[in-house]
Amino acid sequence: MKQMRVAVGADHAGYELKDVIKKHLEARGVTVCDFGTHSVDSVDYPDYGFAVGKAVRDGEADLGVLVCGTGQGMAITANKLAGIRAAVCGDTFSARCAREHNDANILSMGARVVGQGLALDIVEVFLKSEFLGGRHSNRLARIMDIEHSGNE
Repeated sequence: MKQMRVAVGADHAGYELKDVIKKHLEARGVTVCDFGTHSVDSVDYPDYGFAVGKAVRDGEADLGVLVCGTGQGMAITANKLAGIRAAVCGDTFSARCAREHNDANILSMGARVVGQGLALDIVEVFLKSEFLGGRHSNRLARIMDIEHSGNE
C-alpha cells in the first residue's frame, strides 16, 4: 500500500499548531511536505494556502492541511485552484462529512478556534475518511461543472 503524502502549511497564527500536526503525522508514518511558515513572524497566508493547494492539485501530495487564525483565509485561497476542495472544519463530524460527501482534499483549521487535542482528532478523522460516491458523485460533478464554466 502506498504511503500517504500530506502537504501542510500555516501562517504565523497557525505555525505552532502546524508543527504539532506535522510531528503527529510523521509519528504515524505519513510523509509530510511542509510548505511553511517556520516561525511566528508575520507572513501573508495566501502564499501558504496556494503552495499547499498547488501540491495537492499537482499530485505531489494526496491531501493537505492548512492552519491560520480561523482557517477561513487559507481555505478561500486554496479553493481558487481548480480541483481543490478545501473545507474549514472545527469538529470531527464536519471533517468526516467533508471527505465523505464533498471529497474535500484539503482540511483547513483555525489555531485560534480549536485546541491541539481537537485539532489532532479532526486531522485523524479527515485522513481516515473516504469519499462515499453514490449520490454524492452527481453533486461533486455539478461542482466541477461550475468550476470549469465559472470563469466565463
